[in-house]
Order: sequence, then structure tokens, then C-alpha cells
Amino acid sequence: MKADPDAHARIAAAIADAERTTSGEIFCVLARQVSSYRDVSFGWAAAAALILPLGLIPLGFEPDWVPGLTDSWEAAHLAARDATIGHAVTAYALIQAAIFLTVFLVTSLPGVRRWVTPRSVRRARVHKAAMQQFLAHGLHVTEARTGVLLFASLSDHQIEVIADEGIHSKVDQTVWAEAVAALIRGLKRRDPAAGFEAAIAQCGGVLAEHFPPSSRDRNEIEDKLVII
Repeated sequence: MKADPDAHARIAAAIADAERTTSGEIFCVLARQVSSYRDVSFGWAAAAALILPLGLIPLGFEPDWVPGLTDSWEAAHLAARDATIGHAVTAYALIQAAIFLTVFLVTSLPGVRRWVTPRSVRRARVHKAAMQQFLAHGLHVTEARTGVLLFASLSDHQIEVIADEGIHSKVDQTVWAEAVAALIRGLKRRDPAAGFEAAIAQCGGVLAEHFPPSSRDRNEIEDKLVII
């Protein structure tokens, strides 16, 4: 999308067309990802490092399971027993570290990360990012409080439609669900511009119904798509 000026122009034109019939404002944001989710990967890695090595104990875990940590000679006296305990603790810690690093790296892969991250966590972070964009671009300070944000996060496969209080209280939630569905269809076809165009048309129709243009209407928010 960033390297496709035609797609940006199409979305800007769709916003302008929709806003000709309403005093409301529509703004679009496309996010590649809203969070690295490193804390989620860290949580999975820590849990695996704590729990998985415990399964070695019933199998008769020995320090020599870690190559190079001990030699093949044994001494049957007290000092040797202390050394064996030390080797066992070291071997266990090395296994924990290896598991932690492996799980952390695997769960950091985009496809795996989305699978292991609870949907509620992804939804909450996308909503937070969308609210930040809503406030950052001044959609909450339009004259009639009729700003609408269409926000899509590619890596999270999540869509947010945020409507300011002026329009939110007057519109049934199914209307926004239809806009979300239209945007999702475009994203699934790998044509985000078409998805935004359809969603913009849906939102524009709702805004026009409740907030027709006035003689002193002005374009308060720039008509464009922002990519973050």
C-alpha cells in the first residue's frame, strides 16, 4: 500500500465522495502491526522453561545428559557427591535456558505469535492502537462529534471502527459490523483499497442519513489513508 499511490488516491477519493453528502468526517488507518507481543513470547518461554524440564525427573535425569558437562569417571566419596549435585543443578539450568530460548524464538515468528497470543489480548491492543489514532488525528474534536475511524491491523487480522459520541448513540451496531465485513472482504482478496472503499461507502451512507451537510460545512480532517 505504501508504494501504491493509486490505492491512496482511490481511498482519498472515496472519503471525499462520502463526505459530500454529510457533515461527518471519515479517516482510515492501516497498521502493519500494533505490538511486537514480546511479553507474550516471554510468558510462553518462561512457562515452558519452568514446566517442561520437570518431565525429565521421573526419567532419572542425570547431569551427563548434557554433553561435556561431566566425564565418565565417578568417585565414591562425599566431595564427589557435592560435585555431582552441582553438575546436576548446572545441567538443569542449561536445559531450562535452552528451552526458554527455543520457545521464545519460535513464538516470535509472526504466524506462531498470532496463534499463541490470546484473541482477547490482540483485540485489546488493536483497540488501544485505534483509540490512539482516533485521538491523535483529532477525530474527537470535530464540530458535531461525528468522526469515524476505520482501522485495520494486518498482522493481527483485526478491524476496529470507532465512531465519536455524536454518531455512535444514533446508529445500530450492525451498521458498523457491515462496514467491518466489507473491509475484511477486501483484505482477504489482498485488495485493501477496495475494502476501504466499500467500508467508507457504508459509513458515509450512515453519516449522510443522520448528519446531512450544512451550508457552513467544512472538511475538518484531511481525506487520506495513514499507514503505520
